[in-house]
This record gives sequence, C-alpha cells and structure tokens, in this order.
Amino acid sequence: MQYLVVMIDYGRRGREAIVDPEITRREVISRIASGEYRNVSFIHEVDGNSVEDVTEAILTEAALPQISPEEVDLQAVRLDHTHDLRKHERT
Repeated sequence: MQYLVVMIDYGRRGREAIVDPEITRREVISRIASGEYRNVSFIHEVDGNSVEDVTEAILTEAALPQISPEEVDLQAVRLDHTHDLRKHERT
C-alpha cells in the first residue's frame, strides 16, 4: 500500500498529520498550490515498509511558476491600456 503523510504545523496549537490513502500525489500538490495546506513541516511517501521524504519535490511542483520580465507581453499590456482608455472616453 502506498500513501502520503502530510504534516501541518499550526504553531502553538500543535501539529496535524493528514494520512488518507485515497489522496493522490496530484491532489496533495493541488491542495498546497491552492493554499489549503499551509505551513507544511514534511511530506513522507510510505510504500510498504519504506518511507521517503518527498517534501522538497512536492513543494517544488506546487510552487507557482516564476515569470521573468522578458516573458511579459508588453504589446498586450499596451493594447489593454488603450482599450481601457477608449472604454472610459466620454462621447
């Protein structure tokens, strides 16, 4: 049987281990990305008799992509601005 253990740290209120064999890796990534799981202490993948720390890998997958300034479409921004100006013109 393979499942993930997600340890959430609530600070002074303690910790909570979320262990549900029905939750997939993709679901854990989705919950971290959406903010449902915050302050994750660690994530362990249990497979039979072995345990692997997959915290770094899952947190990396759940991170929002970083968009560099070179990738921003400046022409689209300019066209949006022009559209907004026309929309607010008085006729």
